Amino acid sequence: MAEKEIDLRRLVIKAFHMTDVEWGEYNNITTDGHMTVSKEMIDQLVAQDDCSEKIVIQMIKPGDHDRWTNTIMDIIPISTKVLGKLGEGITHTITGVYVMLTGVDVNGKQCHEFGSSEGNLKEQLCLNRAGTPGDDDYIISFDVTFAAGMGQERHGPFTAHKLCDEFIQTYREKLKKFKGDKCTERHEYHDKVRPGKKKVVIIRQVAGQGAMYDTWMFPDEPSGVEGGRSIIDMGNMPVMITPNEYRDGMIRSMQ
Repeated sequence: MAEKEIDLRRLVIKAFHMTDVEWGEYNNITTDGHMTVSKEMIDQLVAQDDCSEKIVIQMIKPGDHDRWTNTIMDIIPISTKVLGKLGEGITHTITGVYVMLTGVDVNGKQCHEFGSSEGNLKEQLCLNRAGTPGDDDYIISFDVTFAAGMGQERHGPFTAHKLCDEFIQTYREKLKKFKGDKCTERHEYHDKVRPGKKKVVIIRQVAGQGAMYDTWMFPDEPSGVEGGRSIIDMGNMPVMITPNEYRDGMIRSMQ
């Protein structure tokens, strides 16, 4: 007798690979693998909040990692919801390019508490790991300089994540409009239950101490900021999410 399964949710992730990344007048991506990166948003982003003094955007080509970096706050994929909410429906994502958020204040104080990752990028960033760029991937560096001391205040790191998210959103809006049949990869994931079988729960401990240690959940976009909530503001209480919600970028570290 066949084992009974109940299919609760289906998540389809369609990837579009970028092979050519260069500077341009505005942020843009195409289904044939061309991406342009622009600095046109910088002044507008910096002006939004007094805690940020400067933003520097750099394009790091594959293998060009022998360079200085401020402390790495996050490595962020460029992904967007096309249909449904996080954990189900259709998600479009870019491969070949990641965004790296870094931060330091005007006095040279790195955005960290008891550990930082400033230094030579090739020594500080482990490639080819889950959630990190590969050997052949481009990196868009989004480096934020905070007002004095703001890298250690909760508002400072949050603002850096928020401004970086606004930069990424310009690509998401274009990615949403890509025709799905033009994708270079397609992956399908199902949340299933098997009545009568053992139930498995994975417990993940996340940061919620405050300052530069926070965790963001339930954003509108995969690995996004807009629409999300801080685990601190939720009282650091346990939250249950599905495997596909986790896979689809429901949790974002705000360190």
